Amino acid sequence: MNRRFSILIFIIVLIVDLDLFPQKIVENNAFQEEEQLIYKVSYTSAIGGFVAGTATVEVKACEDTTISNSSDFYHIVGIGETNNFFNIFYKVHDRFESVISKETLLPEKFIRRTREADYTYDDDVIFNREENLAISRRAEKPVPENVHDIISAVYFMRTLNLEDFRTDSTYLIDFFLDDSAYHSHIKYVGRGYLETEWGWLPCLKVMPMMVTGEVFSKKYPMFVWITDDENHIPLMAESEVIVGSVRMVLVDFKGLKNPFIKPVKRKHVK
Repeated sequence: MNRRFSILIFIIVLIVDLDLFPQKIVENNAFQEEEQLIYKVSYTSAIGGFVAGTATVEVKACEDTTISNSSDFYHIVGIGETNNFFNIFYKVHDRFESVISKETLLPEKFIRRTREADYTYDDDVIFNREENLAISRRAEKPVPENVHDIISAVYFMRTLNLEDFRTDSTYLIDFFLDDSAYHSHIKYVGRGYLETEWGWLPCLKVMPMMVTGEVFSKKYPMFVWITDDENHIPLMAESEVIVGSVRMVLVDFKGLKNPFIKPVKRKHVK
């Protein structure tokens, strides 16, 4: 497994549309504090398929004393870890955190704690919105006005209105990771239905563009399905990687802002 496997767990849910707007108040009808999403992560290679581990993302109240007016922010925590079996091959225990404004959903702080086999990488990034700078442990870099981190991007995109989507539309997103700003495209594929443990659910399907290299060999290696409702919850993602493929499936949730989307009868699924 590549050392960037855990980043894939969270990038895999960068999944909705995004036009670049100036900083403004965002109407959030998609999520709230105490929401928790739990995913099963599986890995398939030439020797077979394995349940590799879990990924959990939770929205909490911000209690960071270094942030002024902390009650005006969400604290989002994502944890990815391999299970006992997969630890034999490649042990992962990573934590990603984002402190984002409740008004703009832009991040003020991003925290990364990576533990993958014998590889360790820690970072703390402060976003200076007045000067459009990202200040990490190792560098100070100019960034676009509306730049996100990999966690805040997911939650901002979940709040957007998808009613005007058209098949094959492409949307843009800027995010900051590893002291670099990335410009990514997300292709909207269309609406459909996904079979889940809750039944057949109406969903939206998109394809995020990835950086080719250590993990991905193609620019658009991934398909992602999200609920076609106000929650816009990532339901499943499938992606080819350099060696094998990865699938992430929603297995549990709590604290949703809106009722969970209702399944449809199979005879209505085309």
